[in-house]
Amino acid sequence: MNWYKVVLAALVTIIVFLAVIPFVFRASIRNRYKHQIYEVGEAPDRPVAIVFGAAVNRGGWLSTVLRDRMDTAISLHKSGIVGQIIVSGHQDDLGYDEPGAMRAYAIARGIPPSAVQMDTGGDRTYDTCYRAQHKFQLDSVLLVTQAFHLPRALYTCNNLGIEAVGVRADMRTYRGASWYELRETVATLVAFADLFRREAPDNSGTTASIE
Repeated sequence: MNWYKVVLAALVTIIVFLAVIPFVFRASIRNRYKHQIYEVGEAPDRPVAIVFGAAVNRGGWLSTVLRDRMDTAISLHKSGIVGQIIVSGHQDDLGYDEPGAMRAYAIARGIPPSAVQMDTGGDRTYDTCYRAQHKFQLDSVLLVTQAFHLPRALYTCNNLGIEAVGVRADMRTYRGASWYELRETVATLVAFADLFRREAPDNSGTTASIE
C-alpha cells in the first residue's frame, strides 16, 4: 500500500510538472521581450511593418482584433515610422482572403497601394516570420499585433534572425481575452518546437520582395 501511494504521488507530481511547463515558458518569453514592445507614438523607425492576420467576416469585414491591428499599422505609416506595410494571413481557394481584405482596408483609408504588400502564405505566426526573412528578405521590422500575441511573435521572428520589435494594437478590451491567453500559452510551446525544426512552411504564397 505504501508503494502504491509513493507511485501515485510520483505520477501526480509528474503530471503537475508537465502541466506547469507551458505557463512557465510563456511567462519567461513575456519577460524576455517586454522591453521590445512599444505604443504607436513610441515606436522606432523601421522600413517595414508586418501585420499578422486574424479573422475576416463574411463580406470581407475585418474582425475587431484585425481592424485594430490595421488601424495601428495605418497610424505608423501616416506618421512616417514605416514606409511599407506587409499584410500577412490566410488565403484559400474558397474565397476566404485575410491579406486581400487587410490591403483593401488600408487603401480605403488613404495608404497608397504601392505601400501595402500581401503575404498570402501567412497561415501561422511561424510562417509569417519565416517568409518575412526568406521570401521578402527582411532583417529589421515592426510587428503589429495585440499584446497577448506579441511575445510569441517577437520570440519567433528574432530567433529566425530578424531584428524585430513590436507595436501594441490594443485599442479596447477584447471578448475572450482569457481564451486568447490560454491559447498563447500552448502556442508559445509550439513555437519552440517550430524553431527547433526550422522547417520551411508548407505553402507557397506571395514571393514578391520589398522594393
